[in-house]
Amino acid sequence: MIAHIRYATAGARLLENVHPFQRELWGIQFAFAHNGDVPSYSKRTPRCNGSNGLLSGKATYTPVGTTDSERIFVAILDALRNKFTKLPALPILYDTLRKINCEIIQSHQDDECVIFNYLLSCGENILFAFSWPGSRPGSKVWNGLYYLVRSHPFKMAKLKDCDLCVDFAQVTTPDDRVAVIATSPLTEDELWTEFEVGQLIMFDRGVPHFSVLDCAQAENEGRGLKSNAFEESKCSSSSELANAARAS
Repeated sequence: MIAHIRYATAGARLLENVHPFQRELWGIQFAFAHNGDVPSYSKRTPRCNGSNGLLSGKATYTPVGTTDSERIFVAILDALRNKFTKLPALPILYDTLRKINCEIIQSHQDDECVIFNYLLSCGENILFAFSWPGSRPGSKVWNGLYYLVRSHPFKMAKLKDCDLCVDFAQVTTPDDRVAVIATSPLTEDELWTEFEVGQLIMFDRGVPHFSVLDCAQAENEGRGLKSNAFEESKCSSSSELANAARAS
């Protein structure tokens, strides 16, 4: 589940600018929510379109609204669509998203404020989260990402912003495991972990995966992308994964 409260720093307060955005790719529903400001995507024609990297190919998807967030989302989907003719294995998808994120960050001048935090779900089970945190000019509010993983034995948690406690043991089973990702910690008595700058994490069944090799484990256990419309590609060789791991 993705929930988003929009501050609306880019784009008017209109229904078409509401997150999360959703599109189909490879017969899979992708959803995207973003927190931050990405100046190179503030205009209709992003600066990255003039590069020679993954973001420079054919544009198939069209933004409906006027936000930098939706422009980033369709650019990511275009890059993935142009690169792959078969469903990519999770470690290859992870490495490709990492490279796309780098291209977006590097499309800016040194004096530009870039805040780029997103959630990208790929079907029902796979979610990628990326954080390039920061504060907007004149603001003391830190915009980043934090996560925690809840598993058995579940405990009581107290919300930070209101006097309310939730006993998760009453609404879960011993087999449940839940990852929660938020812009700031939501509870007072749980251990939240802040994303590192530029960190990409894949979440699968509530488990965070931090590297190409971590994602390969999930792929090899049969939890890769599934589609009735596209052929699946096999997980890459150990040498290919090692090269991708060194690059990341």
